[in-house]
Amino acid sequence: MDRLPKAVIPGIVIFILLIIFISKSTVTIGSGEAGVLYKVFGGGVVTDEPPLGEGFHIVAPWNKVFVYEVRQQEIFEKMNVLSSNGLDIKLDASVWFQPDYQNLGKLHQEKSEQYRERVLLPAVRSAARSVVGRYTPEQLYSTKRDAIQKEIFEETKKIVSDQFIQLNEVLVRDVTLPPTIKEAIERKLRQEQESLEYEFRLEKAEKEAERQRIEAEGKANANRILNASLTDNILREKGIDATLRMSESPNSKVIVIGGGDDGLPIILGNQ
Repeated sequence: MDRLPKAVIPGIVIFILLIIFISKSTVTIGSGEAGVLYKVFGGGVVTDEPPLGEGFHIVAPWNKVFVYEVRQQEIFEKMNVLSSNGLDIKLDASVWFQPDYQNLGKLHQEKSEQYRERVLLPAVRSAARSVVGRYTPEQLYSTKRDAIQKEIFEETKKIVSDQFIQLNEVLVRDVTLPPTIKEAIERKLRQEQESLEYEFRLEKAEKEAERQRIEAEGKANANRILNASLTDNILREKGIDATLRMSESPNSKVIVIGGGDDGLPIILGNQ
């Protein structure tokens, strides 16, 4: 095989070097990501410019780009915390977060790519221990779950607000109490529910008795008023009116044959 001409060899070398240069000088940032530029000869991490956005970028081959996910992310954390009376409580929480996009360079420079382990998780643990320590196991199990979740979120947010981390939500997924404490709380809640149900039945019975008493009193008062107003003359007049209406009926054949004891006519039918 013939040797390559000497003039071709430098061209091949330059071509290979050019390919290496281009491959080292291009960076593609994926969807939901951003890049932090590190300039070897330009002061290190770039913090006074926005991070590199999605797409294709050309950088000097001696510089580096650190790629961060800037979408909302979720981490799970299981913690052992103490209640107000010193009982061991297991707390299962979920944290929604994302890095502060505009300060991504500062986050990388001060916290590094391990900011979740170095900053976020310790902040959540500290806030959870502080908040749960204010409540009893019964409150943790029943009435205060939403309040605890909100307080943990607020306290964690205060800690990480100046740490270039955007905290979106803290969700308390589960609170696990010691079995004996859980059984005692459930038994107490059942007894309270039964007591409330009994009180409701008593109150309902009392209201029904009161209703019947008021109704009976109303009827008695009405009867007294009616009896007081029914004199002999009024009764005689109403009897005459009724007799006249009966006599005017086309289906009646009325014969007046005298007077009754009360002075009213006696009406006989066809029989």
